[in-house]
Amino acid sequence: MFTGIIEATGKITELEKVQGDLSIRIQSSLLDMSDVKLGDSIASNGVCLTVVKKYPDGFRADLSNETISLTGFAHYGKGQTVNLEKAMQPVSRLGGHLVSGHVDGIATIVSIVANARATEYWLSTDPELMKYIPYKGSVCIDGISLTVNAVEQNRFKLTIVPHTAEQTTIAEFKVGTQVNLEVDQIARYLERLIKGAEQPTSSNISMNLLAQAGFIK
Repeated sequence: MFTGIIEATGKITELEKVQGDLSIRIQSSLLDMSDVKLGDSIASNGVCLTVVKKYPDGFRADLSNETISLTGFAHYGKGQTVNLEKAMQPVSRLGGHLVSGHVDGIATIVSIVANARATEYWLSTDPELMKYIPYKGSVCIDGISLTVNAVEQNRFKLTIVPHTAEQTTIAEFKVGTQVNLEVDQIARYLERLIKGAEQPTSSNISMNLLAQAGFIK
């Protein structure tokens, strides 16, 4: 699990086709690798990657075709800058929101407008994903935990303050830039619970049975 609070940025220095999928190396002099072990997870532009080889200044990871098909890694090349966050520990501050690193799809920057010292970004995405993006809800964009400040049909607005832009890759976004999008997990769980409640069940559990057993009064 991650928080969406970016620790450092890095660059992709190697992309190698290996038996049909990708092996990549990410280099960063800013990310502390001293406590990273083989098998640990590092979110890279919001994609949960497993460390298969460790270097003093970065790591190597393997990307399956499933990951490539759903994320921006499909069009990344050498020199691509990515946001990095190591998996959270039980004692970490949860400064953003719970992020799994399992990207749901792609969003596209459609508008960039300055508003005082902040910058407003409008993004569009698949209508199927928009239902999970509420006003004042949380989304994860390229690994960054952000608040949704407006929702209109198939697009939503993010307001980025200077500190966030300086510490992440957001300053490099342009109209047309495609980013990795992970919606809030709570929205997905709620949908599943509601759908499950609507489905007919063959269970013998009833309100009367629960009352007789003392679970409800």
